[in-house]
Amino acid sequence: MYVSYDKTKQMVPIKIWLENDIEENVLTQATELAQLPFVFKWVSLMPDCHYGYGMPIGGVMAAKDVIVPNAVGMDIGCGMSYVQTDIKFSELQQIEHDRQPLMKLIINQVMRDVPVGFNLHKKKQPSQVIDQGLIDMCDESLPNGQELLKNAYYQIGTLGGGNHFIEFQQDEEGYLGIMLHSGSRNLGAKICSHFNGVAKDLNSLWHSCVPEKNQLPFLPTATKEGQDYLKWMNLALDYAYENREQMLDKSMGILSHYVDKFLAKEVNYSMRVNCHHNYAALEHHYGHDVWVHRKGATRAREGELGIIPGAMGSYSYIVSGLGNPESFHSSSHGAGRVYSRKKAREAISVESVIVDLKEQEVILGKVKKDDVAEESRFAYKNIDEVMSNQQDLVIPIKKLKTVGVIKG
Repeated sequence: MYVSYDKTKQMVPIKIWLENDIEENVLTQATELAQLPFVFKWVSLMPDCHYGYGMPIGGVMAAKDVIVPNAVGMDIGCGMSYVQTDIKFSELQQIEHDRQPLMKLIINQVMRDVPVGFNLHKKKQPSQVIDQGLIDMCDESLPNGQELLKNAYYQIGTLGGGNHFIEFQQDEEGYLGIMLHSGSRNLGAKICSHFNGVAKDLNSLWHSCVPEKNQLPFLPTATKEGQDYLKWMNLALDYAYENREQMLDKSMGILSHYVDKFLAKEVNYSMRVNCHHNYAALEHHYGHDVWVHRKGATRAREGELGIIPGAMGSYSYIVSGLGNPESFHSSSHGAGRVYSRKKAREAISVESVIVDLKEQEVILGKVKKDDVAEESRFAYKNIDEVMSNQQDLVIPIKKLKTVGVIKG
C-alpha cells in the first residue's frame, strides 16, 4: 500500500493497495473524490480498482453525515454467494449421459431453471422482501415504487448479464463448490437513478461546493430525502441477498438431483457465504460513526468470511478478513478489469476465449457468445497479483478453479 497526497488538489489522502501502477484516469477520479468536503480521513482504493462512474470501482469512502448514491452504484447490493460441497469433481468426470459430461447436464439444467440476461420468470416468484416492501414503501418517495416492487417478483432468482455468473468450482483438494455473482437487478438501478437525480437537484439548490462534473451529488442523512434513499437502498440490499439465496438454492437442488441420480450419493453442504460489495453502511471507525461506501469492495472485518472471484476460467478465493482499519475493514471484490467491455471485444477474439476455456476443460453455459470476450480472464487483472497486494487485508483460506460457468 502507498499514499497519494497532493495538498494542492486534495482535502484528504488516497491510500492505494497497489505497487505504484495505478491507471491515470483512476487516480484522477480518486483525486476528485478526495476533494469532497465530507470525506472522512482518506479514500481507500483496493488492488482491483478501475475506472467507474463517479467513483472508482474498488473504492472505499467513509463520509460524515451524508450518503452518495453514485458511490454505492446502480446495482445496489451486487455481491457474491458461495457454498461448499463434500463431492469431488473427479466423481462427476467419470459420468457421461447421451455423450455429454455430467457437469454439462448440470450446467444446462441451471440455464433452464435460472433466467439469465434480460430474461425474467414467467410467473410471479415468492419474495419475503417484496412482500414486506409493498407494506413499508407505500409513500411516493420513489415514483412508481409500488409498480417497481410488483415487477420485482418476476426478477427475483434471476442472474442478469454482464459480469454476473454462476460457477461450479473445485478447490485444491478437488471438492466442488458453487459460486455466484448477482445483485438487485432493475430495482437497484431505478433507486440509484432516481435518488442521484434528487441529490443533483438539491445540491444545485444549495449551491453545493461539490463539482457537478464529479457525478457525486450527496444527500445529508438527516434530511427526508436522505432517509428515503437509505430505506430504499436497504430494501434493495435485502432483495439482492434474497436473489442470490434463491439462485444458490436452485443450483444446489440441481446438483443434488444429478448426483443422486447418477452417483446414488447425497450431497452435504457447508461454508455458506452471502456478501454485498456495492453498498453503504453506518459503521464506527476511528471514534466516529461514518457512512462507509463500498463500491466494488467487500467488507473484511477480522475473521469475517468473504468471496473474491477471479475471472471466467481463472481462480477465485474464499478469504478471512483481517479487519485492517486503514481500508475501513475492506478488501477487493474481485480481480478488476484491465479492458473495458468495448476494448475487450476489440482486443480479444471470441474464438480465442472459447479455445482457452476448452483447453482448461471449463464448460461454458452461454446462449449468446459474441460478447464472451468481455468476461474473458484476459480482460481482467491477474487474481493472484491482486491477492498479493492485499495480504494485510485478508487471508486466503480456499483457492478455487472454475470447472463450469453460466453467463448471461
